[in-house]
Amino acid sequence: MPFGSHGRYLRVDAGLGSSELRPLDESTLRRYLGGVGLGCLIVARETAQGVSPLGSQAALVFALSPLVGTPLTTSAKFAVVAFSPLTGRICDALSSSHFALAAKRAGVDAICLTGACDAPRVLLIDGQGHEEPVVTWRDGADLWGRSASEAETILRREIGPDWQVAAIGPAGEALIPFATISHDGRHAGRGGLGAVMGSKRIKAIAVRGDRRTPLADPAATLALARDFSARSFGPATEKYRELGTVANLLVFNRFDALPTRNFTSGHFEGAEALALADLAPARRIARNSCAACTIGCEHVYASDKGGVRLEYESLFALGPLCGIDDPAIVLEAARLCDEQGLDTISTGGTIAFLMDCATRGWIEADWLRFGNGVSLLKAVSSITSRSGPIGELLSLGSRRAAERIGGEAPSLAMQVKGMELPGYDPRVLHAMALGLAVGTRGADHNRSGAYEADFSAKVDRRAGGLDSALAAVETEDRAALIDSMILCKFLRGVFQDFYAESAQMLQAVTGWDIRDEELRETARRIVELRKRINQREGWTRAEDTLPSRLLSEGSGLSAERLNRMIEAYYQARGWDDQGRADGPEVEKSA
Repeated sequence: MPFGSHGRYLRVDAGLGSSELRPLDESTLRRYLGGVGLGCLIVARETAQGVSPLGSQAALVFALSPLVGTPLTTSAKFAVVAFSPLTGRICDALSSSHFALAAKRAGVDAICLTGACDAPRVLLIDGQGHEEPVVTWRDGADLWGRSASEAETILRREIGPDWQVAAIGPAGEALIPFATISHDGRHAGRGGLGAVMGSKRIKAIAVRGDRRTPLADPAATLALARDFSARSFGPATEKYRELGTVANLLVFNRFDALPTRNFTSGHFEGAEALALADLAPARRIARNSCAACTIGCEHVYASDKGGVRLEYESLFALGPLCGIDDPAIVLEAARLCDEQGLDTISTGGTIAFLMDCATRGWIEADWLRFGNGVSLLKAVSSITSRSGPIGELLSLGSRRAAERIGGEAPSLAMQVKGMELPGYDPRVLHAMALGLAVGTRGADHNRSGAYEADFSAKVDRRAGGLDSALAAVETEDRAALIDSMILCKFLRGVFQDFYAESAQMLQAVTGWDIRDEELRETARRIVELRKRINQREGWTRAEDTLPSRLLSEGSGLSAERLNRMIEAYYQARGWDDQGRADGPEVEKSA
């Protein structure tokens, strides 16, 4: 068994009720590490070309990494990987929790689910006292219809607190294409992977175990962990710790980069009231940390119905994007999303799109208007139940809803590859515009942190060019490596030399004689793997773009400028002028 890993993954066929352990050789682990790299590799191997994301033979993978279970800060994370029902493309979503630690102790590096149960079930994977994990099933009918947190509470009360549970809410059961997978109130949120789990009729996965993975150099690992923990509690993370990401609202508003009313503007006149009146630290009732984390960025705010976790993306999507400046409404909308198991960005983006259509008279919904809090809450509540014509449209996501409405509606759907845009206005953040356009997951701020370049002195954020393309490549590669090791991206300011320090961590944990240049190649390999998977599934150059609303000479970001940046990005990646990565097919390279 290699240091830091178990050298195997558990494959469970929910239709047959069978399971088997499949080997992962050390070369594969070194080339793809874990997390999104390993998860994408397994999905490519286990899912045949052309299989529907919600088809029974589509694979859903929970992937860990060599760093999970070590004392290194923020390493208690897992990646969920599958084809997205929202985009039809490869998708990964990450979450931090004790579920990752328990799954690693169950004696596997990943869990791969295929097939579908004939009725709601709960999957139990028990590695406690077993050389190989024991797989059993529990009837899930009594949990179907409950929120993920309710299901988790009931299960742990029944089977014991040493079990950790990842579950879906009603949105996942209803196959809403932006449903989440949750554990302990945290969510693997984007891309609808909760719907993939729901299509398999698996309400929850419970894991436990007691197997420890040996470290190649325990003393060196501990020394690195102590040093990194001390640095992670310093000024580089102070903003996240003291204010949380909601502080970004006012920053982006000052830069005219805060998307407002379905991207009709980058400035929201109600931003100060929304950020300061009720979401200031005085309103905060708790500050929490994820498992194995020293940062403590999670902020819980008081609402009429208890505490609500809130961060910038939820605040933007359910606030300014829909024209809402009432903190109580935004908190309640976020609580409803958590209860149903809905991705807040896609929820807010789809609602804002339909508000735009209703204002123009393209759909019959006089009640659905920007700035109307009652409208927002009614819309959120109608998604999972698909209540009425508007609920049905909302349940599709903005791209499919626009296609159904027809006419000019697709020009107002703020999405890339089907995934709704996050809270960055591309018209004034041109490196980020490129990152959003070319992302394999769709419009994505977590897989491309190109906005960091826009807010730095490296590029002119309103005049994107070659520098923007190089910045997009750099941040995309770094994100791929962070998400494969798996560490929190809030640590990026803590690293003094990201690749060299990452190599030190992996050397101490795995014993590999690994250097920074090898990790740069690994990052590029993982980015290209995701691209080749999408190519296998029919990706075309036309998918790398932004909504037409954002591309005009008057906006500052023309289609011509974006295309020049995309061409420079392809060239920097070594791809052809159509953006295709040459080389062996996914099956062979895997």
